Amino acid sequence: MQHTRDQLENNQVAIYFGAVALAALAALALPGTTALEAAVNPALALMLFVTFLQVPLAELGRAFTNTRFLAALLATNFVVIPLLVAGLLPFVPADPLVRLGVLLVLLAPCIDYVVTFSHLGRADARLLLAATPVLLVAQMLVLPVYLRILLGDGAAGLVQPGPFIDAFTWLIAVPLLLAVAVQSWAGRSQAGARVSTVLGLLPVPATALVLFIVVASVLPQLGQALDAALGVVPVYIAFALLAPIAGWLVARLFRLEAPAGRAVAFSGATRNSLVVLPLALAVPGAVPLLPAIIVTQTLVELVAELVYVRAIARLGKSTPTVDAA
Repeated sequence: MQHTRDQLENNQVAIYFGAVALAALAALALPGTTALEAAVNPALALMLFVTFLQVPLAELGRAFTNTRFLAALLATNFVVIPLLVAGLLPFVPADPLVRLGVLLVLLAPCIDYVVTFSHLGRADARLLLAATPVLLVAQMLVLPVYLRILLGDGAAGLVQPGPFIDAFTWLIAVPLLLAVAVQSWAGRSQAGARVSTVLGLLPVPATALVLFIVVASVLPQLGQALDAALGVVPVYIAFALLAPIAGWLVARLFRLEAPAGRAVAFSGATRNSLVVLPLALAVPGAVPLLPAIIVTQTLVELVAELVYVRAIARLGKSTPTVDAA
């Protein structure tokens, strides 16, 4: 089992790109793939459940006791990155829906495949994994606030509170409680331990499934929003270049050891596009523009991750490390 899991994690980049390519072929060859939109939320709930299952309860406590790392992580994602996004916003087309899509995706830190990419990039992935519930709850709380600040009352009003409440319930609370229940079962019985071990193989396949469903359902509609999607690519590239540097500088400011600093850099650069997609789909008139804007960021980011796993891994090699306490 462990060998299979290691193989999945070590080949996750190829698996994700394979899922995207297969989804593109399916969207071009088969009619009706847009109907897969209905499967986005269930697939996301599965992905987050198996992601949370990888967080031992002791490690979740570690996320709160390692205050320096948590402070750096929160400062990066909810202070520095929003300032960076605000600086990039004037370069985004003035269409309120386009700006809403860009803000939705760039203001939300990733809580799923960032863990495995950071592991490949020699970051402290366990610290990042333990902090995933904190990041997910925090972004659901602050995202409406930042949208209102950056878009104004009118445009921010496009986002209704209902989808945020649904997302918190079904994408955070329920998967997290199920993960806790399975962990408890695994600690009390061999059958539970076997089930937990099998479920531990699923984070990479579940993420690939979400990518497949999202791309297959959105791609047939992309043609109608192609110009808008291409128009935000330079902003996404600029973000991909600047965000990891910002995260690393914050980590240095907080005097984190190098692996923890790399985790902050990965978190700052990797966004939660898959989880915010249901929020975008709930916006009136969102399709096809908002999904296209968000999926475009995913594609740019996956390419950027190939660079990150090599470049970020080199950060801090020549500097002395300081224990994060």
